[in-house]
Amino acid sequence: MSQSLKRFHVGDRLSEMAIFQNVVYLAGQVPSDTTQGIAGQTRQVLAMVDRLLAEAGTDNAHILMAQIYLADLADYDAMNAVWDDWVPPGDAPPRATVQARLAKPDWKIEIVVTAAVSAGA
Repeated sequence: MSQSLKRFHVGDRLSEMAIFQNVVYLAGQVPSDTTQGIAGQTRQVLAMVDRLLAEAGTDNAHILMAQIYLADLADYDAMNAVWDDWVPPGDAPPRATVQARLAKPDWKIEIVVTAAVSAGA
C-alpha cells in the first residue's frame, strides 16, 4: 500500500522533514548555538537528527545516506570523532563530506540525512 506524503515542522520556506513511501528526508540540520566549536556544533546537529528520526519512527541505524557540509575542511577530523561515536557499530551509512560556504558564517556544519522508516510510521 502506498504511503502518502507527510511534511513535519512546515515553515514558509521549508519543512524540517518529509516522509514518503517509508523514507524520511531531513532538511539540512544546523547548530543553534554557534558559540561552540566544531565538536559541539556537530553534537548539536546530530541530536537534532536523532530527534527528527525518532519523531519519524526510526533512528540512526536506518540512515540510507548522509551529506555533511563543513565550512572548513580543517574541522574534518574533529567532526569525524563526534560522528564515529554517534554512528552505531556496523551501521555506518553511505556518506559524503564536502567543504561549502554555509548560509550563516557562524555555522561550521550542516548535515542532510535520508533514512528508512518502518511501515507503521
